Amino acid sequence: MIQFDKLQTPAKGDKIKISEEKLVVTDTPIIPFIEGDGIGPDIMRASKRVWDAAVEKAYGGKRRIIWFELFAGDKAAEKYGEVLPEDTVRAIEHFIVAIKGPLTTPVGGGYRSLNVTMRQRLNLYACVRPVKYFEGVPSPVVHPERMNVVIFRENTEDVYAGIEWKEGTDEARKLIALLGDQFGVSIREDSGIGIKPISITGTKRLVRKAIQYALDRKLPSVTLVHKGNIMKFTEGAFRDWGYELAREEFGDVTVAEQELWERHDGQMPAGKILIKDRIADSMFQQVLTRTDEYSVVALPNLNGDYLSDACAAQIGGLGLAPGANIGDYVALFEATHGTAPKYAGMDKVNPGSLILSGVMMLEYLGWQEAADLINEAMGLAIKQKKVTYDLARLMGDVPPIKTSEFGSAIIENMKT
Repeated sequence: MIQFDKLQTPAKGDKIKISEEKLVVTDTPIIPFIEGDGIGPDIMRASKRVWDAAVEKAYGGKRRIIWFELFAGDKAAEKYGEVLPEDTVRAIEHFIVAIKGPLTTPVGGGYRSLNVTMRQRLNLYACVRPVKYFEGVPSPVVHPERMNVVIFRENTEDVYAGIEWKEGTDEARKLIALLGDQFGVSIREDSGIGIKPISITGTKRLVRKAIQYALDRKLPSVTLVHKGNIMKFTEGAFRDWGYELAREEFGDVTVAEQELWERHDGQMPAGKILIKDRIADSMFQQVLTRTDEYSVVALPNLNGDYLSDACAAQIGGLGLAPGANIGDYVALFEATHGTAPKYAGMDKVNPGSLILSGVMMLEYLGWQEAADLINEAMGLAIKQKKVTYDLARLMGDVPPIKTSEFGSAIIENMKT
């Protein structure tokens, strides 16, 4: 068994393994978790109760998650003297599947985003964000029920690669001078400089995962979203490489949008997936006006960041938006919102994002029955107006319940 500096591996439970390119999950998998900062302990506490109850009810006690706490952010700083200890990275890599609450990301100065660092260290190149409406949740749009998309956002490249230099530094001045001298590019001397890399490798592995997801779930389309009309050799290339990947590896089960009209008179062949693309600004409009035309969406990092939050706004906000960072096999599921430190320890905020991220985790383990129990039970709790303050204030004259009480309401609604 792997040895850690300051962690004690659970005495019981089993490591998830990989065999023939698939996860091998026993009835008692060890799942690492990170509470997170701010409201993290509150929502993790409620969420674990929900996940455990669903597994217990779905499998009659024959299956159980063995939880293993890891540390990042404030708790790691106290225990290790650093915000992301090597123990944590090694444990997630070793045990394959993990889940975490929100972690503090300083704005401007301070340390780099721990979320970004973990994605890059563990090569979790796909940020996967399902966005689906729960009946009864107040929404700013007329037909929120039409929103049902899964966003695949590239996680390691684009501006989130963090290749940048502060204004006034020697590095920034040298790069500005180099671009001027060697390439004839004029940049103001008082500029900060960032570089936006998008590669064939990064693009194709993301699009491959998006298409495979659509195939596995029999979804109708994958849309490549980009700003290729302006950034032709980065975002435009993302589009071209995405189509290329679809032709090369999924040519027998995909149809490009142009081919749909040229070869099929606009009629989609049965059993195939449509591959299409949209300019980013147009896509922001179309997820409002033509929402149900999209099912799986693949994007470079920054566009994906914006679009996933814009879609979440239609279904009640980030409090109900789950997420995961997934590589070839290693997967880190997470709440998609921030730490909300002013509410820390108040047992007040909505744990829905983290609970639903756990639903994704259960699906990833192949425990679909437990995942379905939670989805159904949460939907019932919302219909019963047993909700935390963020949803209660939107519903009107509805008394809010606590974080822990929302978890209890979900558990009470579980039916086997």
